[in-house]
Amino acid sequence: MKALFAGSFNPFTIGHESIVKRTLCFADEVVIAIGINNAKENPETETEERIQTIRSYFTDEPRVTVLAYEGLTVDFARQVQADVMVRGVRSVKDFEYEREMADVNRKISGMETILLFSEPELSAVSSSIVRELKAHGKDISKFLPQK
Repeated sequence: MKALFAGSFNPFTIGHESIVKRTLCFADEVVIAIGINNAKENPETETEERIQTIRSYFTDEPRVTVLAYEGLTVDFARQVQADVMVRGVRSVKDFEYEREMADVNRKISGMETILLFSEPELSAVSSSIVRELKAHGKDISKFLPQK
């Protein structure tokens, strides 16, 4: 089984290294997909640095691949022929959001999403996930910070 773990952030600044290691317990391969942020001054350079940093965590693990992508995660999942997507849940509060995202992924791609908890004190929401929910007409107001 090939699992896709995607995000527009560097997973290791928010504790997702353990998510990848736990995914390797049930998957034959994990593709860590890093979203390209074209709003940055040098997106190619920054993306390549992030890829190299993440690869350094898994130098002894040939089953982990790190790739950059643009666009929707579900499209990239098809491109790399993933069987399942993995999402890190950063807090109990974030669980409902991630569950709804998993439902969106399943409806769009037919692909299941496995939710795995990471550090509960971290609850930032990825902008790429919000973008995907908006693209499919989902109400995102409940996932945004309240003023």
